[in-house]
Amino acid sequence: MASKIFIDTDVIIDLLIDRQPHAIAASILFDLADKNELKVYTSSLCFNNVHYILRKELGDRKTRAVIGELLEIVEVLSVSGKDISNAVTSEFKDFEDAIQHSVAISEKGINAIVTRNTKDYKKSKIAVFNSDTYVQMIVNGAR
Repeated sequence: MASKIFIDTDVIIDLLIDRQPHAIAASILFDLADKNELKVYTSSLCFNNVHYILRKELGDRKTRAVIGELLEIVEVLSVSGKDISNAVTSEFKDFEDAIQHSVAISEKGINAIVTRNTKDYKKSKIAVFNSDTYVQMIVNGAR
């Protein structure tokens, strides 16, 4: 069975606007997801952030098309009122990351968060990796 990971917004943006050198690892993760060798999740909040950032680079129409393609690979988890409440009372310094964390730990079986902002997830209840480290773990056979 494929490992289940939660991908933070920054990794998705790395992939979609080819932010080097980070896009390489992001591309590998999404290729694995496309081959059903890895199950990738993110939150509905992520898509608002992705649209906001990408439309400046790609325009609205192209951004929506790219998001549509992404939906074929990524499982979208809804942000609930409970997630917001958890974020409000969490010890996370960054509110958005607190929401993302709450969403990630609410989904059974997700065993890691992949983000470029690992320092913002110091209080995480599950493992947190940057995309390069997670890809290296896969290459070495650990998931």
